[in-house]
Amino acid sequence: MNILKATKRIISTTGQINKLRFGGSIPAILYGGKKDNMNISLKKLQVQDIIKSGSFMSKAVNLDIDGESEKVLPRDISYHPLSDEPIHIDFMRIVKGSILTLEIPVKFINQEDSPGLKKGGVLNTVRRKIELKCPAENIPDEITIDLADVEIGTSIKISAVKLPENVFPSIMDRDFVIATVVSPTVVVEPEKIEETTEDGATPAEKDAEGEAKAEGETKQEDGKEKSEGDKNKTTPSNKDQTSNKTKDTKKK
Repeated sequence: MNILKATKRIISTTGQINKLRFGGSIPAILYGGKKDNMNISLKKLQVQDIIKSGSFMSKAVNLDIDGESEKVLPRDISYHPLSDEPIHIDFMRIVKGSILTLEIPVKFINQEDSPGLKKGGVLNTVRRKIELKCPAENIPDEITIDLADVEIGTSIKISAVKLPENVFPSIMDRDFVIATVVSPTVVVEPEKIEETTEDGATPAEKDAEGEAKAEGETKQEDGKEKSEGDKNKTTPSNKDQTSNKTKDTKKK
């Protein structure tokens, strides 16, 4: 259990509190039980790492307030809107014999020994925290789930989790799932379907057929023009024939 040192705080004006924060402290309040509320302050350096851990709000801590010990539970944290730094903390006294409802973080162990994960399975975490009803004297830091024998297709439910004595889930009407081990997702690309024309040919085949037909027609026209040209060279015109006959008559 974490032990945090705190001091009683008499100052209460906004200016004094801002000066306290500027000096590296966080103002806080302690309430609950039969004792009066108490204004306190803590050094930011000793709590900022614990707050960032994500389990600060579900763990009981001991406050050492000027040498007097108080077992408490963090209940609320206020943050600066721009810097996101903690600027105030609410602590509640833990009264012996009371039942607390807390969100306890889930921790998975022995992932390297899971047959399902070894085969390429994926751990799908449904709940990272479980809301439990706990006696003040027996608050668990975390709920441990062993994955050593877990295969692909296994659903880990709350009924399979061993909870501490006198600790119960707040949801009692169903056996809810905490995590599953599923097969890896394989993305299959769809096959490319080529468009076809009315006669069943693809656009590419149709284009190739059209180009071949056009090329054939061009060659045919070129051959026809060449043939006509050769014919004109070898066959004299009627005018030429008449001229030749006139010349022959004169010679005679």
